[in-house]
Amino acid sequence: MPGDLLDLGVMARPRSFYADLSPDTAVVAAGRPDWDQGEPVNPPVLFNSTFISRGVPGETEASYARYDNPSNHPAEQVIGLLEASQGDGVLFASGMAAIDAAFSLVPPGGRLIVPSHAYNGTLALARQLAAQGRLRLSTLPIDQTDAVVAALAGGDGCAPTAMLWIESPTNPLLEIADGPALVEAAHAVGAIVAVDNTIATPLGQRPLDWGADLVVHSASKYLGGHSDLILGAVVAASADHDTALRDFRRVRGATPSAFDGFLLLRGLRTLALRNARSNASAAILARRLEAHPAVDRAIHPSLTSHPGHAIAKAQMTGFGGIISIELAGGAAAAEALAAQTKAWAPATSLGGVESMLERRRRWPGEFAEVPESLVRLSVGIENVDDLWEDLAQALARP
Repeated sequence: MPGDLLDLGVMARPRSFYADLSPDTAVVAAGRPDWDQGEPVNPPVLFNSTFISRGVPGETEASYARYDNPSNHPAEQVIGLLEASQGDGVLFASGMAAIDAAFSLVPPGGRLIVPSHAYNGTLALARQLAAQGRLRLSTLPIDQTDAVVAALAGGDGCAPTAMLWIESPTNPLLEIADGPALVEAAHAVGAIVAVDNTIATPLGQRPLDWGADLVVHSASKYLGGHSDLILGAVVAASADHDTALRDFRRVRGATPSAFDGFLLLRGLRTLALRNARSNASAAILARRLEAHPAVDRAIHPSLTSHPGHAIAKAQMTGFGGIISIELAGGAAAAEALAAQTKAWAPATSLGGVESMLERRRRWPGEFAEVPESLVRLSVGIENVDDLWEDLAQALARP
């Protein structure tokens, strides 16, 4: 009936309603109430921990918000559509909670392959699980396709691979994995493939189109886009994996709040605009930085000097909004750069509307392979010339 807020728990419009829309339009149109007279344009937010429920709850009935929060369904629908899944995404209380849920699909004692330079939180959790005997961990450079393919089959006493974790581009070295080739090789040995798509976003690449089984996001980054929430998401290709993820979320208490779901949905509406702006600006800035005498090396997949440029061009529809640079002046120059900008916020994280930069090795847990002089830049939506002039003046200082 019109005005029945609980109908928003199962969206009135089926997924097929949006099938002919481009992702740029679907991100705006999906996850909304039906257009009945008097209905709101945006889905209301239900600030409830519990709901009226008599007898045994049905599969689609709201009962308790830790089990499932109806206010998060619209955002889950949008993310599922963007990743070209047959089902909706599954929201989690943080990106790490989403990663934990994906790792839960590795059977006890199974082998997990993770990129050597994956997000440090991913590696920290994987190492902790390995130390507990929960799984066996191998780390490999994800951009070295032949080495990863050779490792997938095991050998040398290694267990067969249960899950291959792909991050592409990696953070902060921006290495590019050959997604389709690795998915094919992993599936040949019966491994699940999970792809961290946080940096590329669903508008930059769709790993399910490669045949991947899971796509993982820190929704705190580009999907939310405003540096104002902590949230994660997993999109599963199969109904069985989707059910397992939802069961894990319910039991572990990793269901996000209604307000975080609202913030994510509001941020998603502008994803296409933000993504286009940050990608275009990053490509311009990368070229200028590559030519700057204070910069030893600029790293961005749009640059022909990038080792993964050809693969990125083939499998991505944008090169992303993250640039890494190595400064000729070493760590001191990197710290000085972060202290002398006014348009670039000296802060960690990425994917917000505001541009941010930081020297990554200031974090004790950063990889030894990350140079002391490396600065990661997250390009926002400001005027690109303002961003460049701010960098140029800081780089010119002694």
